[in-house]
Amino acid sequence: MFRFHIILLLSLVATTLSADSNGLAPEVTDLNAKDVSYSLEKKLPYIESPYISAAPNDLHDNIPVGSLAEAQRNALLEFAEAIENGEHGNMDSFLLMKNGTLVFESYFRRGRINYPHYQMSITKSYTAMAVGRAIQLGHLSMEDLDKPVLNFLTDIDRSKLVSGAQEITLAQAMNMRSGIRMDKKVASRLMKSPATLKGQGQIQSYLEHSTRIPPAPREFKYQGSDPSIAMQVLEAKVPGSARSFIESELLDKLGIKNFAWQEDVSGLPKSAAGSSMRSRDMIKWGMLLMDDGKWNEEQLIPSEFIKNATAKLHTNNQGSSYGFFWWRHDMTVGKKKIDCISGRGAGGQFILMFPKLDLIAVITSHNKGMGATLKTFPQEVLRHFIVQ
Repeated sequence: MFRFHIILLLSLVATTLSADSNGLAPEVTDLNAKDVSYSLEKKLPYIESPYISAAPNDLHDNIPVGSLAEAQRNALLEFAEAIENGEHGNMDSFLLMKNGTLVFESYFRRGRINYPHYQMSITKSYTAMAVGRAIQLGHLSMEDLDKPVLNFLTDIDRSKLVSGAQEITLAQAMNMRSGIRMDKKVASRLMKSPATLKGQGQIQSYLEHSTRIPPAPREFKYQGSDPSIAMQVLEAKVPGSARSFIESELLDKLGIKNFAWQEDVSGLPKSAAGSSMRSRDMIKWGMLLMDDGKWNEEQLIPSEFIKNATAKLHTNNQGSSYGFFWWRHDMTVGKKKIDCISGRGAGGQFILMFPKLDLIAVITSHNKGMGATLKTFPQEVLRHFIVQ
């Protein structure tokens, strides 16, 4: 598990705060790396009272703070009250950044300012950004995205692979179009021999035991094999390990110190799910993407990669599109359609970005399924930032 830092704190109990309070958000005491996981998070006690602030504190963490107009402020306070009352499921945090400044910060239930919330599938989105960072530093190129992944995974025994496996490109894998289809019974059997899945053995198993890989264009399928391929390519191409690269070249650059990232069966960081991030650090990922890959004036990720990662490469029947592990769809407010880029995780974890409004929202929750956020957000929040 990644290096994990926790600030020493004075109290576990949160105090009820008014919207303009200068008090501190609720925190958790005495944690270490083994205390951050999906299962242990479920044991985190609810805070006694929510923290709701329309004047977030400046924590000198490269997240500028600001304030809203009164009407917008009041609308968000009403939304927060509804969250507190359970009208939006088991929501744990809601943060909003407008015009480059954090203007609203709130924590409920299991939400803590210093506790990394399990991210589920947003881990895929972070994995995409790590690939983009490798491209920025020259370990990969934009042209490499359209090359077969077997060009990079040299430990794979090609003689055992199913037909078509050699045609899968990195871009196809990052768009969930690898074409890999493995029977669940076969997958369960392979998991009983974890030693064979170490290193590139994980991808060897996928490509050896899949049904035949059809020619492109292939059907979209949201699955764990495809982000695992991306992480394996990263491991193969960057100096050191994928783990150390992600930490030193992305997380450290963003000032993300308080996090966790679980290990996959391969020994690499998990890529389909498995990371844990604080709500404020989720805002940082949104800021990085919204600024076309720049952070503190440094180009961490090529703007061309960001464009491709958030492009509508595949669109499903519900109108949601997928790029490289990032979603894109329109949110409807009245007669207007507002472009939204998002990272999404099961349970109700969201980074919602609205480029034309210069708006970023972060939501963490512990719902069953995704919850209703994508349906309720346009009316509850977004409409207050649109000129009708």
